[in-house]
Amino acid sequence: MLYFATRAFHDMIDRIGCRNVRANVVHAIADFFVTILLTRCFFHHQGPRRRTTMEQSHVLSVLIPAYDEERTIEKVLRRVMELGDILKEIIVVDDGSRDRTAEIAREVAKEYDIVRVVTMEKNQGKTAAIQRAIEEAVGEILIIQDADEEYDPDDIPSVIQPILDDNADVVYGSRFMVRRATRVLYFYHYLANKSLTFFSNLLTNRNMSDIETGYKAFRACVIKPFRFTSRGFGMEIELTAMICKTNARTYEVPISYYGRTYDEGKKIGMTDGLAAIWYIFYYNLFAWAMSSKRAYLQQVDESLGNVRGENG
Repeated sequence: MLYFATRAFHDMIDRIGCRNVRANVVHAIADFFVTILLTRCFFHHQGPRRRTTMEQSHVLSVLIPAYDEERTIEKVLRRVMELGDILKEIIVVDDGSRDRTAEIAREVAKEYDIVRVVTMEKNQGKTAAIQRAIEEAVGEILIIQDADEEYDPDDIPSVIQPILDDNADVVYGSRFMVRRATRVLYFYHYLANKSLTFFSNLLTNRNMSDIETGYKAFRACVIKPFRFTSRGFGMEIELTAMICKTNARTYEVPISYYGRTYDEGKKIGMTDGLAAIWYIFYYNLFAWAMSSKRAYLQQVDESLGNVRGENG
């Protein structure tokens, strides 16, 4: 294409009679500007170059906290296994289930070498289960997957893609930026989620749409040093508050959401929502001054600086 465009310029110049020494100068100038023009057109058409910070195989640790999920755990595990080569490991932490959750997970683990099951002797809550899973994980990217069927593992590739592209260090999958489908459920839950996100945004100065989402993906260097001090469902608030004080680049992507009713096993209640309000103020205004939190912020920023330096 470059050859034919340049040849056309030369023919035009020849037709207007520039056959002396000046014609050679004109030809050179024409070559230069044609090359610049076509190069700009080519890269505009191609779009921005994708920067990849890591190989896109065997990098992902999927963390699955589970409590009394015998009805869904096997199906969720098999759905996650369909992600293929991107997976490095799947870590199931059974949080002292009273049913056959752990037993079923172990049966699936016998079929797949990358599935590991960790059992906690007694129920300590979702936060403790996720903390244990984080400590066990060795992947370069970590994502939390609930053991019920509210979140679709088919969304995981789109959730982690901004990290693979070196555009993000943390990605939240937003239930309010609908990708395919969202089940219509409790208005009060919707109102509570939006209210908590609003108050969180007010104190973090971020424009997030869903801080309570179950789908959160992280570079390992952002989440591995983290130590939860909250309990119950306060972990979402604590994570968001602390991450927003680091230099981590945070993105949101749309996901589908297939919520459950209380009859189907939903566990969150009104007391969790009230506790979340306290956590928002505590972790945004006071907790970050703790020596352990300051150490976390410093470690993450140093690690991210190293990663960005390596990627140019």
